[in-house]
Amino acid sequence: MNNINTFQKMKQDNEKIVMLTAYDYPSGKMAQDSQVDLILVGDSLGMVVLGYDNTINVVMEDMIHHAKATRRGAKDTFVIVDMPFRSYHISKEETKRNAFRLMIEGNANAVKLEGGTKSRVEMISAIVDCEIPVVAHLGLTPQSVHTMGGFVVQGKKPEQFDKILEQALAIEKAGAFMLVLEGIPEKLGKEISENIKIPTIGIGAGRYTDGQVLVYHDVLGFYDFKPKFVKKYMDSKEIIVQAISEFKKDVKNGNFPAKQNVYLPLKT
Repeated sequence: MNNINTFQKMKQDNEKIVMLTAYDYPSGKMAQDSQVDLILVGDSLGMVVLGYDNTINVVMEDMIHHAKATRRGAKDTFVIVDMPFRSYHISKEETKRNAFRLMIEGNANAVKLEGGTKSRVEMISAIVDCEIPVVAHLGLTPQSVHTMGGFVVQGKKPEQFDKILEQALAIEKAGAFMLVLEGIPEKLGKEISENIKIPTIGIGAGRYTDGQVLVYHDVLGFYDFKPKFVKKYMDSKEIIVQAISEFKKDVKNGNFPAKQNVYLPLKT
């Protein structure tokens, strides 16, 4: 299994890091069988699995449940689990308690939290002090969707650009071993990646980050919505709907089950 030193060496060797989200046993197993470098059990499960409009309603029990299922499918892959909204916002004690739960109950190798404000940096430091590896997340942070006014690109304005760069440096100093950069201009993704020693993973952050992550359902084309930064590698929705329609047709026409699908009595 890869570890935090593996990813650091990959950055040093200019080897791109491949991260994919997974949320359950089959997606975890297929991600591992595809030999991705690491898996993120993201709170994006709230949108792509549970049907919420955003990630705000995802709770610790959701993350633990899906992390455990993913781990059963990906026993030998490094798995990062998102800390959901309000699990690291109230106090250091509660933050550490929730991080421990994800590591112990969710079988995570690391946890991820969003934001780079002073309080977030303090929470990163507190978790790292518990010997728990931490991945940070800057730029378009989905848990801040309401304060950002929607899922909009961050860092376009000079003051935002400089602020996110400063936060990246602070996060590295706090002890995070990796940084996800989402929804920022390519120039900012490049500058951050060149100015911090820890690996950066981009999602809508351009070509110059140390690695890339995409959502499992986006890669496979489960839904019609496709953000600009996503590349669909197949159209699963069309294939799956067609297969189910064929099943429905066969049942309606009496073609399923056929003789070969029926358990026949043993000959005596």
